[in-house]
Amino acid sequence: MRGKLVSRPVGEVLSEAERLVKAGVKEILVISQDTSAYGVDVKYKTDFWNGRPVKTRMLELCEALSSLGAWVRLHYVYPYPNVDDVIPLMAAGKILPYLDIPFQHASPKVLKAMKRPAFEDRTLARIKKWREQCPDLIIRSTFIVGFPGETEEDFQYLLDWLTEAQLDRVGCFQYSPVEGAPANDLGLDEVPDEIKQDRWDRFMAHQQAISSARLQLRIGREIEVLIDEVEEQGSVGRSFFDAPEIDGNVFIDGNHGYKPGDKVRCRVVDADEYDLWAEPV
Repeated sequence: MRGKLVSRPVGEVLSEAERLVKAGVKEILVISQDTSAYGVDVKYKTDFWNGRPVKTRMLELCEALSSLGAWVRLHYVYPYPNVDDVIPLMAAGKILPYLDIPFQHASPKVLKAMKRPAFEDRTLARIKKWREQCPDLIIRSTFIVGFPGETEEDFQYLLDWLTEAQLDRVGCFQYSPVEGAPANDLGLDEVPDEIKQDRWDRFMAHQQAISSARLQLRIGREIEVLIDEVEEQGSVGRSFFDAPEIDGNVFIDGNHGYKPGDKVRCRVVDADEYDLWAEPV
């Protein structure tokens, strides 16, 4: 996606969400190119929704969405200072304690080449602070390995950063040149395909171990599960830390009469690298 960010009127966004909830939708995913920057282009202009004034800003959008009674999940949230403002809403249970933050890398050199902010040390401190305020916070992210100029030292820096950050849900892509992309003109050495593949394999193994350990901590805890599918052998759903199609699932064995869209209380009884198994309470 290219071009300047353009914010939809907040009243329009809220009206659409309200219509969806009235139609039976149980989960609202807030998705944009840069959700943290919502409203910057219109100077956080005040709009109206159901006769009440609402600022065109991420915090006010989340506060209003929380009144609809559906799960509210934030995607593509860059770690600007204003993200700190929504953490209390998550801690209070108003929106899901889930942040999808596309970090892309951790090495300051690679981030600079990507033209992304290189505040990885401050980011770690902020993640720690967020989790102190909201212990259940789930952080999902995506990373790129094999970006032009990435060295083994840069890659190891990324692995060490992951160990420190303890992110919950992580995806990884191998860099591939795109026609017209600025990275083509950086004059940096291309990373051979076999090294990209090796780094991707190592990255995934490293993160799987982190994810598995974090999910093991859920065993014995009660969670709310949103049912997505009902099959003969049981039901498949998601907890608040599972975005649809990109994260894990919660499997509930047996026929309990559930229907897609039901929200049920369950106790986690088992876990692997990505998924949970639970039983009703």
